[in-house]
Amino acid sequence: MSFTHLDTAGHVYMVDVTSKQPSVREATAIGKVLCSPRIMQALRDGSVPKGDVLAVARISAIQSAKKVPDLLPLAHVIGIHGVSVDIRLEEDHVAISATVRTADRTGVEMEAITAVTVGALSIIDMVKGVDRSAYIAECKIVHKSGGRSGEWKRTDV
Repeated sequence: MSFTHLDTAGHVYMVDVTSKQPSVREATAIGKVLCSPRIMQALRDGSVPKGDVLAVARISAIQSAKKVPDLLPLAHVIGIHGVSVDIRLEEDHVAISATVRTADRTGVEMEAITAVTVGALSIIDMVKGVDRSAYIAECKIVHKSGGRSGEWKRTDV
């Protein structure tokens, strides 16, 4: 197995995508924030003391997708042309999904999973004063399309 960010001597480098042609690319990631029944009820009735948790999480998710090169040292600066975030209150958790789109030289998988995880972190930050047991689970990429490798879908979701 070879890793694209290691040269033959094992040194880390940033992959050069200069010669790649821009193409439409998309990735979707999902994740969960598990919370106590008390917090789930407070989220449903809008009574979390810090305010509109889901709005803050959605904005955090969108903003973080655009900051991936600042967080991951080998990520390329690319144009993020669309980010959609879906946040749903399930029975015992908050479900987060983010889809990121670009027309650029490299994919947006890291942008999608960063959006989900930072959105989830925002939820934790907003509820931690009431529920210290809340936690993030099952963050994963579930779909990607575009680029040389084409389409990929996770089959276990």
